[in-house]
Amino acid sequence: MSFLLRRDDSLFGNACPLPRALGEFDLRRIRAGRHQRLWQVLGARTTAAGTTFAVLAPNARDVRVVGDFNDWRGEAHRMRPAGSSGVWELFVPGVGDGCRYKYEILGPDDRWRQKADPMASASECPPATASVVFTSRHRWGDARWTAARAGTAAHEQPMSIYEVHLGSWRPGLGYRELAEVLPGYVAGLGFTHVEILPVAEHVSDDHLPTGLYAPTARYGNPDDFRYLVDRLHQAGVGVVLDWTPLRFAADDWALGRFDGTPLYERDGDEPAGGSGDGHGDAGDGHGGAGDGPGDAGDGPGDAGGSLAFDHRSRRVRNFLLANALYWCSEFHIDGLRTVGDPRHRDDDAVASFLREVNSAVHCLNPGVVTVAEGTAAGGGMAPSTGSGGPGFDLRWNTGWTEDCLSYLARDPVYRRYHHGEITFSMVYAYSEHYILPISHLTGSLSAKLPGDHWRRRAGLRGFLAFMWAHPGKQLLFMGQEFAQEEEWCRLRGLRWDTADEGVRDLVRDLNSAYLRFPALWRLDSSPEGFRWIAPDAAEENIVAFLRYDADGRPMACVCNFSPVVRAEFRIGLPFPGRWNEVLNTDASPYGGSGVGNLGGVEATATPWHCCAASASLVLPPLATVWFRPGCDKVTAP
Repeated sequence: MSFLLRRDDSLFGNACPLPRALGEFDLRRIRAGRHQRLWQVLGARTTAAGTTFAVLAPNARDVRVVGDFNDWRGEAHRMRPAGSSGVWELFVPGVGDGCRYKYEILGPDDRWRQKADPMASASECPPATASVVFTSRHRWGDARWTAARAGTAAHEQPMSIYEVHLGSWRPGLGYRELAEVLPGYVAGLGFTHVEILPVAEHVSDDHLPTGLYAPTARYGNPDDFRYLVDRLHQAGVGVVLDWTPLRFAADDWALGRFDGTPLYERDGDEPAGGSGDGHGDAGDGHGGAGDGPGDAGDGPGDAGGSLAFDHRSRRVRNFLLANALYWCSEFHIDGLRTVGDPRHRDDDAVASFLREVNSAVHCLNPGVVTVAEGTAAGGGMAPSTGSGGPGFDLRWNTGWTEDCLSYLARDPVYRRYHHGEITFSMVYAYSEHYILPISHLTGSLSAKLPGDHWRRRAGLRGFLAFMWAHPGKQLLFMGQEFAQEEEWCRLRGLRWDTADEGVRDLVRDLNSAYLRFPALWRLDSSPEGFRWIAPDAAEENIVAFLRYDADGRPMACVCNFSPVVRAEFRIGLPFPGRWNEVLNTDASPYGGSGVGNLGGVEATATPWHCCAASASLVLPPLATVWFRPGCDKVTAP
């Protein structure tokens, strides 16, 4: 890279020439809001001789760098404006990795503010808030994985997702320690992906970001996080990352009124959920002599709450779009889930921004999946399988989750009056490509079910098998795989000591069968992949349906949501012959009563349920059974 040397630095407090990494091409693209690799030119970039700092602050009157290297006094390290781009830059000799720093910015209102670097690739561990100079030295070992990922269509592939909060999965483990245990655990249970709750740096527990380009320092440095992703890929597990481009924390040392004006937030926006004004003076952060990071003044600011990104601003859109590409490029992330915000669902600016992000991500990172959380009514968040929508690959079906939870929470004696809650999802199942989420927002499934301990466990097992057979991809939050009844709290770990091994074995077998039988995923988004057998058996609390693979081979799923055995219950089937029970959630190894159809059932040419054949089954209580014609068993009886 060629460097332009500034002839006279004395006006800016430097006695040596300044290597300049920002060329005119970069400056023009930054000015136009079209620089897709913003992280390569802004932030702190090291060389053998020192570090170049560059920050976007177009409305600032003056900008200085403060840090370990100048005792947090910026008078000797004033930055220079790079033309009319709004960028300020400075080369500081002798500064290298590990140095802590911030920017002191003089706004149009003649107030100095100390701010963390919006483009920092690393930060101090909260509650300290300084940015940290960091250069990656990780060498990736997942080339085979990333090559195989390209060219796949998410809705046509199996996807079973384990959602995890890194800090509370096994408390005390950092990224590298997690890399030694999490990949094996997830792969051993048969999940194809993990979804990680937001890792972008944040100070408060609400995960609102303060540093979108820095993995949180709570668990290690950015290369430690790269190592975790690398090890997951090598174990055959994809990584979906929760990404939050709608709102950010209003702490006074972060993005709010960054250069003395609402540079990132909507003009006039007030912090939601807090009482502060979103900005403060230099004395609230690193200031006087000896005030290093970690002092009382450097903790979370007084602003509190959150601010909305201004998606109408080309600079903000550039900042956020580059951030999406950054996680995919620098950390090999396989998917981004955009967290919804009901305040923005009908915002045209948000919708057009998300469309732009999805287009860029898909174009530059083949095989990366984008996922939306918003509801179907949300024009800004809802993806579309056709033209004109934001272009997400998949969307959380939160309507399905709410309906199922409402149904399951009722005593079985009343479920007959609410049968539509468990079947309604098929009315709109093919309008989009769906994920069925039992997420961190759901709470403990087992605790929500009625009845004694045995009934709650049986109901949970039966529902999980219903979920795995239902059209759509599955997402299960950590702890649900072993029926944790205590509600999850990010401040404490999972209750591994209460793990129900039977439920965990069932989840392992569900994933095994899911991968083995394409009928459970190949035609998730096509009506040809599903057929009702008994959608209206409300009096018996029974739901029965068929799933088909691309070759027309069926899988029958029969769910008994009542606590009584249904002996000799006749079910329609597409053709006569031997149908084997390939999975039964009431099997003894799972903790069930062992009621079932050992040896399979014989379907005869007796029409039933609008089918050409039928068979008489024994349906266990609060259980789901799967049948395949002439198929080997998946689980023990």
